[in-house]
Amino acid sequence: MRNIKLLIEYDGTNYHGWQIQPNVVSIQETIESRLGIITQEKIKLIGSGRTDAGVHAIGQVANFFTNTRLELINIQRGLNSLLPSDIAINEMWEMGDDFHSRYSAKSKIYRYVILNQDFPSPLCRSFSWFIHFNLDIYKMERAIQCLTGRHDFSSFRASGCNSHNPVREVFSVSLDKGPHGLIVFEIEANGFLKQMVRNIVGTMVGVGRGKIDVNKFEEIFRDKDRKKAGITAPSRGLFLVTVKY
Repeated sequence: MRNIKLLIEYDGTNYHGWQIQPNVVSIQETIESRLGIITQEKIKLIGSGRTDAGVHAIGQVANFFTNTRLELINIQRGLNSLLPSDIAINEMWEMGDDFHSRYSAKSKIYRYVILNQDFPSPLCRSFSWFIHFNLDIYKMERAIQCLTGRHDFSSFRASGCNSHNPVREVFSVSLDKGPHGLIVFEIEANGFLKQMVRNIVGTMVGVGRGKIDVNKFEEIFRDKDRKKAGITAPSRGLFLVTVKY
């Protein structure tokens, strides 16, 4: 059996997330079905982690086992020819049997994009959270510094999160204001709870709007109570950027 690793890019707008679920279209199912056509096998695709409905990926990683003797370049070309235009396989590698997309991962980087200007952008509507209120970037940046390190992130986990351990280690956070009203938040951690990034961003925006004090943000974080945190930011602004091994 060969163990093949994929680097996947996708626009998650039309999908109900990564994971296969009944009666909805998922990224995993879409790729698996095309791999089945190419390999003439029933393929089980292992992802580095789930992304929610509407979330995008620049560097999602997955792997699968197969008996096919097709060359990697032919599998990649065939797969891209069969996939819809909002999913692409950017690279493929043959790995050792012990490689696992999820369990071998050391960290992941997520990016969240906010469009902060007076009027919405038709071109950015599927890839950012449009906010017309003025946001104080300086206060937002100060607030998120408390996230680095090893902490209990219960304040930012979704109610349906099934992780047994809410502790995660955040290696870095950054917030940058770019051109054309774009604000980019990035976070790298050894793992993420369900909707953790979106809940952090929603609370951070509360700071930017002046509804939550910088010190209050840290208090909310330390209290480990989701009910005290801000809203959940829309999924359309979130990107899985990189999975590190």
